[in-house]
Amino acid sequence: MRVYALATLICLAIAGCSSGAENEATPEPSSESSAPTTVPTPDVPKTPVEEFRTSFTPRPDIVRARNTPVESWSEVNPNAIALNFTAGTPECYGVDPVVTETDTTVEVAVRTGVLPETADKMCVLISVMGTVEVPLQAPVGDRTVVGR
Repeated sequence: MRVYALATLICLAIAGCSSGAENEATPEPSSESSAPTTVPTPDVPKTPVEEFRTSFTPRPDIVRARNTPVESWSEVNPNAIALNFTAGTPECYGVDPVVTETDTTVEVAVRTGVLPETADKMCVLISVMGTVEVPLQAPVGDRTVVGR
């Protein structure tokens, strides 16, 4: 029975490691810039304030920054919103939110990266559901919140 189980596991491992063309992912184009893209994406959904999320403080000095999707947003007060995202732990990773306001939209983006003081240290690879509060020049009102 053990031999049969071992043979089955080996077959599954080999099948899972196959390099069939139908399983290969198309490589994404690389970008040298870490700045947020300028093409707006679909509306970011509004959610109630989610108290369980880990709070981050904006850190524009992060290194190795990359764009991170904004999952949702919450109204904190009329002139501030919270952007919700997934990132590494705040002991090693930081966020740099970017907000651009127009008369009709509030474009939001979050860049995540390593904190300068931990850039040469080992960090645990655990993701947390994070949030960062950002001020607005005017209340959201009837404007649409979109990612970019």
